[in-house]
Amino acid sequence: MIRATTRRRPALALALAVLGATSLAACTTGSGPDQARPGPASAGADPADRPELRRFYGQKLAWRPCGDLRCASLTVPMDYSRPGNGKTFVLPVAKAATATADRRIGSLVYNPGGPGERGVQALRDGLADDLGRGLRERFDIVAFDPRGVGESEPALTCAAPDRPDEPDQESAPPAAPVPLHPRTAAERAAALADARATAEACRKASGQLLPHVGTADAARDLDVLRAALGEPRLTYVGWSYGTSLGTSYAEQFPRRVRAMVLDGAVDPALDWRQRMLNQAKGFKDAVDTYARTCADVVEKGCPGAAPEEIRALIGRLVERTEREPLPVEGSEEGIDAAGVVSALSLSMYTPEAQWEGLSAALRAADGGDGTPLAALATEAEEEQPGDAGEGSDGSGGTGTPDGSADSSDPAASEVPEDNAEAALIAVNCLDVPHPRDERAYWDALAPAEKAAGVYGTTGLTGELVCKDWPAGPERPHRVSAAGVPPVLVVGTAGDPATPYDEAVSLARQFPGGMLLSFRAAGHTGYGRDACVDRKVEDYLIALTKVRPGTTCTP
Repeated sequence: MIRATTRRRPALALALAVLGATSLAACTTGSGPDQARPGPASAGADPADRPELRRFYGQKLAWRPCGDLRCASLTVPMDYSRPGNGKTFVLPVAKAATATADRRIGSLVYNPGGPGERGVQALRDGLADDLGRGLRERFDIVAFDPRGVGESEPALTCAAPDRPDEPDQESAPPAAPVPLHPRTAAERAAALADARATAEACRKASGQLLPHVGTADAARDLDVLRAALGEPRLTYVGWSYGTSLGTSYAEQFPRRVRAMVLDGAVDPALDWRQRMLNQAKGFKDAVDTYARTCADVVEKGCPGAAPEEIRALIGRLVERTEREPLPVEGSEEGIDAAGVVSALSLSMYTPEAQWEGLSAALRAADGGDGTPLAALATEAEEEQPGDAGEGSDGSGGTGTPDGSADSSDPAASEVPEDNAEAALIAVNCLDVPHPRDERAYWDALAPAEKAAGVYGTTGLTGELVCKDWPAGPERPHRVSAAGVPPVLVVGTAGDPATPYDEAVSLARQFPGGMLLSFRAAGHTGYGRDACVDRKVEDYLIALTKVRPGTTCTP
């Protein structure tokens, strides 16, 4: 999801989606177009017993110090249908060894969101410190970068390598921006050309990886990690896209689950259009909630004295920037209407942390200065990899199936700056089937505008990047996870990115599924409210069930 200001908010997966790039991935896919959806692993068909997978399942993680953490490398097959072909991903793994020896239950593995969010970096940034003390006393907190993401080796990219002999691309005039609602044939042709250029860049830079970065394969990696950690069953927390990863794991390995929390749920039963419309409406409603309740959160700092004034200001800014971008200090392009929509959407994740800054930026923009608003719209882009010491602690780079790493290997290069965006596109387009006929997209434009205004039209046009993408075989489906223990789904009533009704639906699809409702605005609930934290952690530690109808209110 979009980068937000608290450590546990998923960092980037909607940075593109609010401009219409994708819906969140949920449907799972196999290792390639010729492979059927993997079935559940039963006691009589344990993947670890497959001879060609034993070397992966038999890994012992070679932990080594990396700052305050312990780090290792996990090797997984690139193609689970051909695990012996020599092609692999090497995934960085990090652990905060916080458990008290005489009280330790095991390891807790988490995914902070995305697709494209880097779990290892979130742990480096202190996520373990934000979890409840009681939880940390009982579990070591473990993170990993999924295949193709972050410090995974190899890693996805949609950027061509720099070539000294090529002309400076910065000197070329920028392409005209695609309108929020392309209506004419010329505008639609431009939107298609822009999407095709993005897809083609990804194919040229990462073509061999694209069929192998789907959620189902990432879930298989998660089971290899479980085995390497020495855990007979998985304890897992997934936020946002992490709920898709967790759902896929539960479907494939239902009897390998000890406890699973899915916060900010994605419903795998929705198709691409339903998912996009649901999410776009979620952002529209969230911005309306901001206008309506700004004074309760920001008090005197709101950009209007009444909700109607704030809505009118936002409308003026969108209309104004569709005609001409607002000036931005240090930028020749300024901020256009798509940037305004992005800034608004990015600011809906944690109202308590973001609405004050958004209010100040809107006031400045209304006065003609787009600089603060542009900073909000590009926040995710500015927080790129490259912190001191990153990539030198052994948590990424290359490795071997026994968990050792070769830090001298020249292939252990820096993570591409566009990696999160590349992963977002690649995973979403592979996971969720999209129509090949452009008319399906244009037919959905008017309904998208009616349902969610500019959030709907930008969401719809962004889906075009998946039109010609290599698709996996999966289709929208209801969860099939017979034998899984009760899974806890957390749904936030005002969630803009993963609307509450998807949490309700997902909880019902799991056998014995439990729903914990959080009556608040913002994205996800665990880590934002003491009541939610207590219920989640009681479940993770003691497997305490959450009763039907349980609701937390801040």
